[in-house]
Amino acid sequence: MLEELEFGAKRAAAHLIDPSNHFEVTGLGIAPLGSIEVNRVHDASTWRYRMSDIIDQLNEAGTGLLVTVDEVDPTLDEMIQLAATYQHFVTDGKRVALLMAGLPNNVSTLLNHKTVSFLRRAQQYHLGRIADYDVREALIRTIQENDRLADAEGIDRAVRSISGFPFLLQLVGYRAWDLTSDSKEISSRDFDLGIKIARDEMDDRILAATYRELTAEDKRFLIAMLDDEEESTTADLVERLKRSPQQVSRYRRRMIDAGIIGERGRGLVAFELPFFRDYLAAQCVK
Repeated sequence: MLEELEFGAKRAAAHLIDPSNHFEVTGLGIAPLGSIEVNRVHDASTWRYRMSDIIDQLNEAGTGLLVTVDEVDPTLDEMIQLAATYQHFVTDGKRVALLMAGLPNNVSTLLNHKTVSFLRRAQQYHLGRIADYDVREALIRTIQENDRLADAEGIDRAVRSISGFPFLLQLVGYRAWDLTSDSKEISSRDFDLGIKIARDEMDDRILAATYRELTAEDKRFLIAMLDDEEESTTADLVERLKRSPQQVSRYRRRMIDAGIIGERGRGLVAFELPFFRDYLAAQCVK
């Protein structure tokens, strides 16, 4: 990942930075035509210092560097290295910015990493659920703009299954589209199969991964919320968990930051991650 960032920056900024390669003379021959042998000098510096040189040249040209990362994965060592190196660039006063996006639980895990704790001071934007009418519009427009048709009832079921979750909007749409990509119409059956495949992937890639990251106390807190049909009050959770209001508030804040639950008013919370309530309940009966 880091090498791709470096090469990408060089390619995008080729008109602003020095593209010259460094060579050393390794042999010289005296002959009628003469000869010279050269080797390219391999840059033995670290990735941090090579990127620092690129950014310095951009800054001298009156511009800077924006690095964007999609699908944050806190288990990647290079992700941690990138974030830590970015801090050094900022400390050195370089004109550089870092924009990262990812699922709430992955972002939360990254922010809690001790090496890059400074990221907690970054500007954060929490993307909530997408309104059903926007989900419907996105599906229909994408299909129509690519000269295909879609079954109306299939669209309705897709919208309900997506439940406003951006990840599912992408996944349900992709799976339904790809089942019969050579057909003019996306049928009701295509949507049903696409929904099933997307839900299975959601369970494996999002819900199971989120559940595995929970501590025993996190699970106790969330299980206590299952007693309520919708919203849970802080007072009820304090009573059920037999914990102090301060302890419950800490669990509550951690689960909100992880995107698993969301606030519904003063002292009220509810499950925010689609289908996680059902997934959690299923784990409890195993």
